[in-house]
Amino acid sequence: MDYRDTVFISVAELLSFSKAADNLHISQPAVTRHIKELESKYNTNLFDRKGNKIYLTRAGKKVYNAFKQIEKEYRDLNFEISQINQSILGEFIIGASSTISQYVLPRVIASFHKRYPKIHIHLMNGNSFEMEKLLLENKVDVALVENHSSQPGIQYKDFLNDELIVVTGRNSVYAKRSVITKEDLLQLPIVLREQGSGTLEVIKKALKSKGLDFEQLNTLIHLGSTEAIKNFLQDFDGLAIVSEKAVPTELYMKSLVKLNVKDFAMHRKFRMAFIPGHKNRQVELFENFLFHYNF
Repeated sequence: MDYRDTVFISVAELLSFSKAADNLHISQPAVTRHIKELESKYNTNLFDRKGNKIYLTRAGKKVYNAFKQIEKEYRDLNFEISQINQSILGEFIIGASSTISQYVLPRVIASFHKRYPKIHIHLMNGNSFEMEKLLLENKVDVALVENHSSQPGIQYKDFLNDELIVVTGRNSVYAKRSVITKEDLLQLPIVLREQGSGTLEVIKKALKSKGLDFEQLNTLIHLGSTEAIKNFLQDFDGLAIVSEKAVPTELYMKSLVKLNVKDFAMHRKFRMAFIPGHKNRQVELFENFLFHYNF
């Protein structure tokens, strides 16, 4: 693809010239120039500019969809040629936080293996802090983390949205509630993940944004995995805060009940973390695959 097309795709997905410039490691005027050249080529506006925000025009959406298809065809072509040359082989190590390794990554790795059967992936898991430490120690090639904070020397890229939700067991005395207040959240018994967990960090930050003190939570126990928390809830009159990705089956089967917290939500991004300049060809293939995976 023409580099100008790549710039357009980045702006279209981020809806920001400045963020696209950061993502592509070029200047914002360079991004603007590429977009203007593309608009001149097609003799139409590809973006509507309203105040500080931009939006794809009807033509822009059509160009974006076409470019994404072209981008996919390029990827497929590169893969087919490399398969002819039998060059897609090797191995790498992924360090993934507990939630991602259990509830997000297995399907991705299985699908990746079908496409690149000669690339062997080794998976290590723990909490986000532990995975970042392994990355800095060069013990993993790439880390997938769920925390908000960033470590010096590590570059991060968002790849999936997530929400933390409040749940209780179906036999809990709170299961008949559909909505609780922030005050309820502080007062009711709760079970949480361990220190160092990305989930715990996000909870602390969300509470702080609402003027609430994490230390005021009525925390009964900290457990080392979401699976342990889910099992604990089966015989516990209390709450837990877990990733929505971890409990779709339990919510569908009604073994767990979701409780909405009035005027309070906890959103986060799952992120790929890597050391700049340290990605090998296999990791680059996995990164491209991950960012285009249909979750």
